[in-house]
Amino acid sequence: MRGFILVLLIALWLGGCQPAGPRPSLVAPSPALSPVAPIQAPSAKDVVAARRAAVPEPLAEENFAAPLDEEGESYGDEATDEDLYLLGASPLFPDAEGETVRHEEVIFDFPVMENARVRYFLDLYSGPARGTFTRWLERSGRYVPMMRQIFAEYGVPQDLAYLAMIESGFNSRAQSWAKALGPWQFTESTGRHYGLQGDWWFDERRDPEKSTHAAARYLRDLHQQFDGDWYLAVAAYNAGGGRIQGAIRTLGTRDFWELTRGEHLQQETRQFVPKLLAALLIAKEPEKYGFTDLNYLEPLAYDVVKLPSATDLEVAAELCGASYEDLKALNPELKRWSTPPGRKNHALRIPPGTKEHFAQAYAKLPAAERLRYARHRVAPGDTLNKVAKQYNIRVEDILTLNRIENARALRIGSDLILPLKPGYTQRPVKELADDTKRTPRRTYTVRKGDNLWSIARRFEVSEGDLRTWNKLDRKAVLRPGQQLTVSAAPVRTPAKTAAPAKSKAASRVVYTVKPGDTLWDIGRRYQVDAREILNWNNLPQGHVLRPGDQLMLHVQADQRG
Repeated sequence: MRGFILVLLIALWLGGCQPAGPRPSLVAPSPALSPVAPIQAPSAKDVVAARRAAVPEPLAEENFAAPLDEEGESYGDEATDEDLYLLGASPLFPDAEGETVRHEEVIFDFPVMENARVRYFLDLYSGPARGTFTRWLERSGRYVPMMRQIFAEYGVPQDLAYLAMIESGFNSRAQSWAKALGPWQFTESTGRHYGLQGDWWFDERRDPEKSTHAAARYLRDLHQQFDGDWYLAVAAYNAGGGRIQGAIRTLGTRDFWELTRGEHLQQETRQFVPKLLAALLIAKEPEKYGFTDLNYLEPLAYDVVKLPSATDLEVAAELCGASYEDLKALNPELKRWSTPPGRKNHALRIPPGTKEHFAQAYAKLPAAERLRYARHRVAPGDTLNKVAKQYNIRVEDILTLNRIENARALRIGSDLILPLKPGYTQRPVKELADDTKRTPRRTYTVRKGDNLWSIARRFEVSEGDLRTWNKLDRKAVLRPGQQLTVSAAPVRTPAKTAAPAKSKAASRVVYTVKPGDTLWDIGRRYQVDAREILNWNNLPQGHVLRPGDQLMLHVQADQRG
C-alpha cells in the first residue's frame, strides 16, 4: 500500500509540474486521496523522493556543474566555482505563479507564500543543486546570527538575512558579471553611497558586518520608496529602484507577480523574489526538503583591535598566536598582505580571547618592525640599484622575491614587493593578484524577432561587443534558440600590473545627450555602469535617448570623459 501511495503521489506531482496550471500543495495530503483513507500524510522522505523524481529535464544535475572558461580553467576553488555557477544560473521557469499557498505554520517576519514559481526553485535547490545549497545552509550558521541582529537594529525583517544567500551564497569573494561584490553584492557606486570604502588595499563591500549594515539601510530605503511593499523592495535591490518604478508606470500595477509577467523586467529580477522565498522555506524547515545531518558553521566570533599604523598580517598573526590564513578569513575586506598604509586606527579582527595578549605584545613592538614588506610602483628612470639604495635593501633580495630574471627589464607602472626584513616569503607577491571570483559569463537565448540591436539594447552593451564575444561576422543571421554571450569575460588582474584604485568622492555631472549617444557609450566614457545611469535618472529599462536629453551622473574626479 505504501508503494502504491508513493507512486500516486509522484503522479500527482508530475501532473502539477506544468507551468500553466496549479498543482496540489504538499503542505497537507491531497483531498483526492481522502476516499482511500485511512492514509497517513507522506513522510519527508516520500516528499523528497517525489520532488527528485519530478525534476524536469532542463534541471538535470549535469547542467549545474561549474563550467570552464575560454582557456579551459575554472573560476576558482571547486566550492566557489559551484557557488558562482548556481548564483549565475537563470534557467527557464513557469510564466505564471499558479496556485498560491500562504505559509502560516512556520513563523516568518517577512511575507512568505508558495506558488509554482517558488516551487520551481524548491525543486532546484533540493534536487540538482542540492550539494551547493547544502553548503550555503551550513555556511549560514556563521553569518545569519550576526545579520539578523543588525537587521533588527534597523527595523528590517530579520529573515531578509537569507537574501545574502541568493546574492552570494554568503561568499565574500563572489563578484557578479556586473562587478557587484561581496556577501550583499554592492556595486562600487551604491556601496560608496552607503558608506562602504575601498582602494587597492581593502574593499569594505567584502566585509560581512560592514556590508550588512549598508544592506540594512539600503533595504530600509527601498521599503520606504515602495510604500511598504517588501516584494517590490527586494526586486529593486536586484534591479534598481528606477527600473521597478518604470515597470509600475508601464503596467499600471504595483503587484510584484503581475510586474514579472512578460518581458518588462529581466529574468534575473523576475526570479529574485521566488529564489528568496524558496531559500527561506528550506532554511526554516530543512528536514522537510530532505536536508538532514547539516553541519552548520559556528557563528562568527572575534575580538577587535585598532592599529595606529599599517601592520603586516604575518606580524599580527604571530602576536595573537593565529595563522595568517585565519586572520585573512576574519578580515575578508583586506585584499593584500597588510592593513592599508596611511590609514590610522584600522580595526583588525583577531581570534576571540586574544585581545589582551595581542595588545601587550604589540605595545612592545617597535614601529619599524610592524612592516616586513613595502610596495614600490616602478617609475621612469627607476633601476634596481636605485630602488635598493632608496629602501636600504639588497638588489639580490628584490630579484629573488619578485622572481625577476632580467634586471634591466623593469616595466614602468609595474609593482615591486620589497623585503624590508630578513626571512621574507613569496606571500606578498601572490597577494598582488586579484582574489575575487566572478560568476560565469551571462548568456541569452535568441527568440523569434530578435536582432543584435535589440539584444544589445536589452543588455546595455554594444553590437560590436556582441559580434566579438560570439564570433559573428556582419552577415551572420540569428536563429531562435541560439545561445549568445551577452557579458564580458572575467578579467584576471596580472600580479605585476595591479594598480591602485583610490577611493575618491563622487561628484555630480549633468551630461547633455548628443546624436548617436547610447547608454553604453556614456557609461564607458565616464566609467560607470549603464544600469546605474538608468537608476540615477529614474528611467525604465529600454529607454531611448534623444539628443538634448540631460542625464545626471555620479562620477569620480579621475573618471571624467
